[in-house]
Amino acid sequence: MISKITAEEIAENIRSNNVQGLKDLKEKLNRVNPVDIAQVLDELTDEQRLIAFRLLSKDNAADTFVEMEQDSQQKLIEGFTDNELKQVLADVYADDMADMLEEMPANVVERVLSKTDPVMTTEYVSLKEATKVSDAFNWIRKNGDDRKDLYTCYVTDPQKKLIGVVTVRDMLLCKKDVPVSDIMERDIISVRTLDDKEDAAKLFDRYDLSALPVIDNEQRLVGIITSDDAIDVLQDENTEDFQKMAAIVPQEDTYFETSVWQHAKNRLPWLLILMFSSIFTGMIIDKYEAAFTTMPVLVALMPMLSDTGGNCGSQTSTLVIRGMAVDEIKLKDFLRVFWKEFRIAIIVG
Repeated sequence: MISKITAEEIAENIRSNNVQGLKDLKEKLNRVNPVDIAQVLDELTDEQRLIAFRLLSKDNAADTFVEMEQDSQQKLIEGFTDNELKQVLADVYADDMADMLEEMPANVVERVLSKTDPVMTTEYVSLKEATKVSDAFNWIRKNGDDRKDLYTCYVTDPQKKLIGVVTVRDMLLCKKDVPVSDIMERDIISVRTLDDKEDAAKLFDRYDLSALPVIDNEQRLVGIITSDDAIDVLQDENTEDFQKMAAIVPQEDTYFETSVWQHAKNRLPWLLILMFSSIFTGMIIDKYEAAFTTMPVLVALMPMLSDTGGNCGSQTSTLVIRGMAVDEIKLKDFLRVFWKEFRIAIIVG
């Protein structure tokens, strides 16, 4: 028997604000078909719709979202937190995403696109365990033009859970009637949808990968990251590291795309910190004012000393920040780095 629920029933449970009532509503909602849930949610107020949607399981949430009216989708997007929006969009297929964004206002589209991962692509080769090598090649020949990476193929079960990886090389070197389950690699290196893209990009260098699968919390394959996308990410991160080395707040836009005002805002914080740190230098100079009067030659040495101190600081910050960028130095290594740099400073000084 197909479970049903009405908008009045949902609204009544929400208005009651009863913990047990909301718990029962959650269980009932998740037994209803996503198409029916979408129809009912469209009839609720904006606030009630958002509360009810948050009661849905991860599986039902994405399926329900794509079935809803566009006005309701827009209202939900406006009410979502950034994390909620990212989780829902992670399970929405590319064609559904395109249809959804087609008629939405520019500000809503901009927010949606900002929470989708531009590094990941949903155009990959997906095979079933029982698929024979000959059938796999026939599928690739027929659909390969739309796929970004043809070398690595991903084996999934009926629920789209990733269970193995097989390369074109492996299939070329075996018999045509062998199922891919016999030759696939089950020990899979993958990342999750909410993992940091820099961490994902570093896996390419560590394991010499050509592509990296992206899975959700239920182990379902939602997309892949290719090596050229990973290189773009690493270039962006290297640019950010150089900005940190120069005591500049990192910025996402290029030099010419960033306004003069934004450049000034990015540079001012550290300049102010460094300026106030110079107060201690001024206090030392003031304390030894009598010595400068007696030996004026000391004043001539001040620029040399201050410049050398600045150069030493630049050397240290460059090495430490670069070490952090390549994961050689961790935040927990603070005391080790401090002790090492202290001894180096003693020798250099």
